[in-house]
Amino acid sequence: MYIYVNLLFIGVLSVSAAEKGIQARVKNIQESRLVYLPSTLMYISSVWPINPAVSDQRKYPQLMSSKIDTNNAEAPAGSGWRGSADLWLQAAYETVIETGVDAVRIQPLAKKLKLSRTSFYWFFKDRNELLNALLKMWRDKNTGNLVARSEAYAETIAEAILNIFDCWLNQDLFDSQFEFAVRSWALQSPEVADQISLADETRLDALQKMFIRFGFDCQKADVRARTIYLTQIGYISMKSDEDLTTRLQRISDYVEIFTGHTPEPRELERFYARHKQMN
Repeated sequence: MYIYVNLLFIGVLSVSAAEKGIQARVKNIQESRLVYLPSTLMYISSVWPINPAVSDQRKYPQLMSSKIDTNNAEAPAGSGWRGSADLWLQAAYETVIETGVDAVRIQPLAKKLKLSRTSFYWFFKDRNELLNALLKMWRDKNTGNLVARSEAYAETIAEAILNIFDCWLNQDLFDSQFEFAVRSWALQSPEVADQISLADETRLDALQKMFIRFGFDCQKADVRARTIYLTQIGYISMKSDEDLTTRLQRISDYVEIFTGHTPEPRELERFYARHKQMN
C-alpha cells in the first residue's frame, strides 16, 4: 500500500512537470509571435496599404470656406503622416483654379503637399473619385448657397434680390473662380457639361420661384430670373475686373432694373453693412 501511494505521488508530480513544460513552450511561442507580428503588419501595410476609403475617413467637408495651408503640409520625416481628405481636396481645388483640370493629377498634388503618392489612396480610390469630390464641392457651395439665399427671408422683392447679390460679393457663398474653372472643364467633358446644365436649371428655377413668391407671373418671373443670372454668368465668363466700390455704387440701379422696384434706404443700409463687415 505504501509503495502504491508513493508511485501515485510520483506520477502526479510527473504530470504536473509535463504541464508546466507545455505551458512554458506555449508562452514562448506566444511571445515570439508578439515579437514578429507588429513588424510583419508594418511590412504588409508598407507594400499593400490598407485603403480606409471605405471607412469614415472618406468623409470630407461639403463646403470649404477656409483655405488650408498646403505650403506647410510636410510632416516630420518618418512620421508616416498621410495628410487628410480635406488637404488633398484643397490642393485639387487650388490646382483646378490656377491651371485647369488637366493639372489635377495625383503625383503633382503629392509633390505640392510634400506627401507620398500612395498616401492619396488612403482617402480616394482614384483620380476620378477626387474629381467627383471637386464637383460635389462646387455644387454644394455655388448652387446650394444661391438656392438658400433665394429662399432667405425678405420683406420685398428688392430685399430678396439683395440677398442674391450677397452671393456675387461673398466668395464664401459663391466662388466665381471655381465657377469659371468648372465651366471651362465642361468644355472638354460632356459629363461635366451635363452637371453645368443641371446647375443652371436648378439656380434659374430657384430665382423664378423667388419672383413668383412676390407676385410676379410665371413668364415675367422666368425672364427676370434669367436676366439676373445670365448677367452674373457674363461677369464670370468675362472675368470682369470691377472693383468692389464701383459695384456697390451700381447695386441700387441693378435692383431697380431687375425688379422694377427701388430698394428702400434701410434695405440698402443692411446690405452695405454686411459687406463692409466682410471687407
